Amino acid sequence: MTAQLDDIVEAIRSRLTTLNELRDVTLSRSRSLTRACALSIRAVHRHDWEETDALLSQARSEAEAMVSAVAAQPTLYHAGYTQDALKELVEAHLVNAVVRGLPLPTPESLYVTGATYLRGMSEAGTEMRRFVLDLMRRGQIADAEPYLEFMDEVYSHLITVDFPDAVTDGLRRNTDVLRGVLERTRGDLTMAIRQEQMRQALMGFEANLDQLLGTDFAATEPGTSFEDEGDLEQ
Repeated sequence: MTAQLDDIVEAIRSRLTTLNELRDVTLSRSRSLTRACALSIRAVHRHDWEETDALLSQARSEAEAMVSAVAAQPTLYHAGYTQDALKELVEAHLVNAVVRGLPLPTPESLYVTGATYLRGMSEAGTEMRRFVLDLMRRGQIADAEPYLEFMDEVYSHLITVDFPDAVTDGLRRNTDVLRGVLERTRGDLTMAIRQEQMRQALMGFEANLDQLLGTDFAATEPGTSFEDEGDLEQ
């Protein structure tokens, strides 16, 4: 019996040692993946497409290696750090696709589950607020509207996914965050549109006033003099 227990415990210890080593590797890959995704989004904001493509390619390779290594280890595959890193991968690819007008990636192409894809989609929608604000600061109000439309579209889809958090990995919380960001962004953009409309109206009024005054002055030929104060009063 003692010999059997020794063998059993030793086998378990060997498996746990392998699992722990794989966990360390997975943690390192998840950090590298998250960093590459964050840098790619920054490159998208700068419109540096060459760097964006290189970073997204790196991120996808990291994700493939990470998922392949833990596919047979549900404990590691479904761990928070693994799924959070994959969520960042989804966000980065969706942001890039929306900004550049590219086809949206599928969950299968990014090695993620449906729940992780939806959470990444919600964060991509939240990230659109930065693009809207940047465009507003540059006075490109009309160019900001498609990003708000994407946010609205994402939210409209997410609220239809009505499943327990245990199934969606806490998607409801991400949806609530997106709703708050969407409402603030819609309010900010609406205010900017109204201000732009008012500015255009004032410019039009000023142009019409200048034209009207110019016409009145032109009606009086240069060098014309009034004969008396009565003429001036008239």
